[in-house]
Amino acid sequence: MKTSYWLAAACLAAALPAHAGFKPIEVQDQELSQLRGRYVMPGRIISFGLVMSSTWRNASGDLIGATSSLQLQQATVTPQFYVTTLNQKGNGTTPSLGTGNVIGGAGLGTGQGVTQVVRAAGDGNSAYNNVSINVSEANQAPALVTNPGQALLSGQTITDSNGAGSVAVSATSGGIQMAIQASANQGNTLQQVAQGNVLQNTRLLGNSNLINNLTQLNVVLKNNGPSTGALDCNLTTLNGLRNLKY
Repeated sequence: MKTSYWLAAACLAAALPAHAGFKPIEVQDQELSQLRGRYVMPGRIISFGLVMSSTWRNASGDLIGATSSLQLQQATVTPQFYVTTLNQKGNGTTPSLGTGNVIGGAGLGTGQGVTQVVRAAGDGNSAYNNVSINVSEANQAPALVTNPGQALLSGQTITDSNGAGSVAVSATSGGIQMAIQASANQGNTLQQVAQGNVLQNTRLLGNSNLINNLTQLNVVLKNNGPSTGALDCNLTTLNGLRNLKY
């Protein structure tokens, strides 16, 4: 048989619809763990930001805390965290000494992924841990904040204190850490983002405290990718997987 015949047959086979012989293959969890969060078109991300906030308000209304922000864009040369401390004086009576006792928890700092813990040995407390991821689309990256706060250098610690306690923000382990030690033995809280892990850990020993730990990741994707239509950069084709129970 002539070679040209085989060549024509091969071309015809390649032109057949791909779904004609398609059979779904289950992907194991171990394989998915290497893929989650990594589907994005080249050059699609035009801005990435991280915002962290930790606050502690005691029974008298005193508040201590800090916020930190990081924003990366295509023109960013070196990533930089900026910190602003929060310091407010209340008008209530001085809280009584906390007498609670919380033991254990030595392994909380070794968790993988997102670890959120609240342990309380007091009354009337409220503690809130939240991690959110916001993905939006835009034609261009949002404007950089003109006065984001004090730059946090590698190995540096920024501190502040008042009647509620003391806060320390540190650049450590390739990330950032916020620690609050409440006064009058009311407790402490720790929040950090480092080495791909997020930790929010609150320990309450007194009464009537309000604690908030917030971490927010903001990602902005460019509206149209390099090959609009061919690559379907709006990711609408992914919605079709839901109909197939994926």
